[in-house]
Parts: sequence; C-alpha cells; structure tokens
Amino acid sequence: MKIWIDADACPKIIKEVVFKASKRLSVPVCLVANGYMSVPQDPLITSVQVEKGADVADQYIVEHVSKTDLVITADIPLAALIVEKGALAINPRGELYTEDNVGERLSTRDFMQGLRDTGVVTGGPAPLGPKDKARFANSFDRIITKMHRENSV
Repeated sequence: MKIWIDADACPKIIKEVVFKASKRLSVPVCLVANGYMSVPQDPLITSVQVEKGADVADQYIVEHVSKTDLVITADIPLAALIVEKGALAINPRGELYTEDNVGERLSTRDFMQGLRDTGVVTGGPAPLGPKDKARFANSFDRIITKMHRENSV
C-alpha cells in the first residue's frame, strides 16, 4: 500500500495531513511533480521529479500505481485513469472519486473548461479553506485507516 500525491498543485496543508498519517500508520508516500519539491526527511516519504510537460507526472503515477494504493489529485482525468486501474483517488477537498461519479465529473470539467475558453466563466474553484482541510482530513483518515486495516490482514 502506498499513497501517491500529484504534487504540482497539491496544497501544502493537504500534504501535511498526509505526512502525519504516513508516520502514524507507517505507509509510504510518493510525491510526483514536474519541479523540485522539498519533502520531510523521512524514509517513508519520497519524491519523483519527472520531465516538464503536460501530463508527464500523471502518466508516471498511472504507470506505477497498484490496486492497493491511494492517489491524491485534483486532476479529474488522472483520477479517472486511477479508478479505471482499480485504485482509489481522492481530491484535496476530501471527495472520493468512484466509477459512479468520475464520468460525471469529467463531463462537468469539460463543460466548465468550454465556458472558460469562451470567456463566459472566468477563474476556477475557490481556494482551499479551513473547512476544506477538515473535510479532507476526515475523509482521508476514514479511507486510509480502512485501506491500512484491509492490507494488514
């Protein structure tokens, strides 16, 4: 079992929640990004810097993830690929991507991108706030504790 973080856009407060859980449960974490990342000095926490380019980090995660892993990403196309591989994916707001919701999320994402491209809508989601961090922490804790229990048996 491993936790993967699509780290280029993952907020620091979310990474900190994951690092604490990693230490508590002895679960390895790997951050994947296009640029340099500062990570805590901990044998359970590693990072991979991939080449610059669209979706290079995503492809790395997809190639290395296994069914017993959890991926943290706000990237809906990446989440769809992770769910397709049978692994779990959660976004930084604590929402679990599933076979039932990821298709709808992709459609909504594409629709909103179209509106942004035409100038009808500008901007993206609101910045993460304390309620989002709490929602993520609660959801993440439930998911990772259940996964840890299932993989320890």
